[in-house]
Amino acid sequence: MSEEAAQWTDAASVDEVPANDVVGMMVGGHDIALYKVDGEVFATSNICTHGDGRLCEGFLEGHEIECPLHQGKFDVRSGRATYDPAIEPVRAYPVKIEGGRVFLSLVEQ
Repeated sequence: MSEEAAQWTDAASVDEVPANDVVGMMVGGHDIALYKVDGEVFATSNICTHGDGRLCEGFLEGHEIECPLHQGKFDVRSGRATYDPAIEPVRAYPVKIEGGRVFLSLVEQ
């Protein structure tokens, strides 16, 4: 999706996303998990595709979030499932940082 075509929604202050951790929040009616890894912010759906666990309650190690229910893992950069029993990816959202704020494109790609 081009920068021009994206519709950006203000999600949070960059400071609201803890370093090397995850936080969950509702953004435009979407349950979102925001991650800050090595100073870069990523966003995915907050709901595991395997067991409906909230990823914000999971464990972040590097670029992988582990679901708190069944230990399935996802790459926060792409949403790709990286460890069983998770096999379906979670939705990843485009992120841009502007003026100390985190903006997400919630439009289906």
